Amino acid sequence: MKTTLKFLLTPAVLLTTVALSAQPGEANLAARGRYLVENVTGCADCHAPRNERGEFIKAQWLMGSPLAFAPTVPMPAWAPVAPAIAGLPTMTEAQAIHFLQTGLRPDGSRPRPPMPEFRLNADDARAVVAYLKSLRQ
Repeated sequence: MKTTLKFLLTPAVLLTTVALSAQPGEANLAARGRYLVENVTGCADCHAPRNERGEFIKAQWLMGSPLAFAPTVPMPAWAPVAPAIAGLPTMTEAQAIHFLQTGLRPDGSRPRPPMPEFRLNADDARAVVAYLKSLRQ
């Protein structure tokens, strides 16, 4: 007796297959990072300067900026200027990935407010770092 296996492609199997094939590869890592930086983490809100109309100055994209807002209560640890992150001038790739996953800077300290202590997963942290490194000036 000959046994034949037949596979039924259900919508759930098809969706899983599509989702797995959409995972970012090395070639798309920086593109995924750009999406995360521009649409999820909001890095530009602090790290990119704006013109008098409130539009980002693309020539200075993620090159640091004074913050246009301040706390409403006294906060001694407040950082009034967001540093440049284009090219990641102050961290290695490994340090930046660790920072984005744990919220800890290379010296073990936490970022000063208003910088959030991100807890990105490893893939997203690698993608963000790949994008920021691609912005070397």
